[in-house]
Amino acid sequence: MFTDNAKIFIKAGKGGDGHVSFRREKYVPNGGPDGGDGGKGGDIVFEVDTGLNTLQDFRHRTKYIAKDGEPGDKKRCSGKDAKDLIIKVPEGTIIREDKSQKVIADMSGDNKRQVVLKGGRGGYGNQHFATPTMQAPQYAKPGQTAGELWVDLELKLIADVGLIGYPNVGKSTLLSRVTHADPKIANYHFTTLSPNLGVVDLEDANGFVIADIPGLIEGASEGAGLGEEFLRHVERTRMLIHVVDAAGSEGRDPIEDIYKINAELENYNPDLAKRPQVIAANKIDLIYKEDEDPVERIRAEFEPLGYEVFPISCATGAGINQLMYYVSGKLGELNEPPVIYEQEYFPEDELIYTELPYTIEKEADAYVVEGPKIERMLGYTNLDSEKGFAFFQRFLKETGIVDELKEAGIEEGDTVRMYDLEFEYMK
Repeated sequence: MFTDNAKIFIKAGKGGDGHVSFRREKYVPNGGPDGGDGGKGGDIVFEVDTGLNTLQDFRHRTKYIAKDGEPGDKKRCSGKDAKDLIIKVPEGTIIREDKSQKVIADMSGDNKRQVVLKGGRGGYGNQHFATPTMQAPQYAKPGQTAGELWVDLELKLIADVGLIGYPNVGKSTLLSRVTHADPKIANYHFTTLSPNLGVVDLEDANGFVIADIPGLIEGASEGAGLGEEFLRHVERTRMLIHVVDAAGSEGRDPIEDIYKINAELENYNPDLAKRPQVIAANKIDLIYKEDEDPVERIRAEFEPLGYEVFPISCATGAGINQLMYYVSGKLGELNEPPVIYEQEYFPEDELIYTELPYTIEKEADAYVVEGPKIERMLGYTNLDSEKGFAFFQRFLKETGIVDELKEAGIEEGDTVRMYDLEFEYMK
């Protein structure tokens, strides 16, 4: 069964707790603290698997929870980091936050691997908390909690060209003729229950990827039949081949069919109706009328609107080569790459900006900013990177910490301490 959408729960691993212990050796009666740090929790990582073409597996398993980091131990032994949980998805999968429907990741193009949720940082053991005035600290830091999300997975196939048209007009047969794909073909509506991809190889011309989009019907954009489920796959394509039954062997008018299908594209996504489109007038081997040429009717109707019309027969192969070479040339003229969806939802930012407490206290040598909100921010932010440092500065301003430090009397050059992070305050 083909499945192109699913809803799953993901949760990264919690960091391991820091350990409280002291050296206990025969000739060291007053050994210092030697509690080790906890290990990092496992990340939730999505990876593209080119061998997959469906989200079916996610219908059977809906929860993905990474392991927690191991706790620290005595003798300064750190707990092991947990392994990342790798979730394999087909290329073209879009990951959205369930409630807002904002895009977290589009597993397309160069994006083959993305960390969606980071595991919690391990807590410090009591070895870190010894001071001249407290040489035997009895506490350690717990591991950092990790994020969790419900996400929606949506598969949008990636192809240069999409085959569209009513059911039983010959799309699957055309695909089987021009590629090595082996779609199921039969004489009834919605034969193709899943999109099929194939590669068109041409001599002395650029090849391209073509997708057979299951037959649409009137009302598809509103959920009629299976249309809405498959219209999403057209969005990735750069060009469309509109296949029609020129002979009218199904008892429908091919001109009306073209207008109706294009109306469905317009209703679903207006940009689709503007996509370059060529008409493949199929089943010319079944045209027996001597008084009227249906292909010329189609040409007279649509060529003035900018559509090229190619008479073809998927049964005999007539006209197919000319159509494929025209499409290859047209693709070479198009500069637009396949649609890639930009990230709109950043799980780390959402977790950091949640309403968690923090405190600001003035000590003799520094202004100390602490609390769960600060711990979470430091755990998710890489201050060694330019992007991470910029986020850190924005965080201080947007959460009001900078304003509160000013109210507390901070001056330029004063020290700010956030756990193990120290820096000089600059206006």
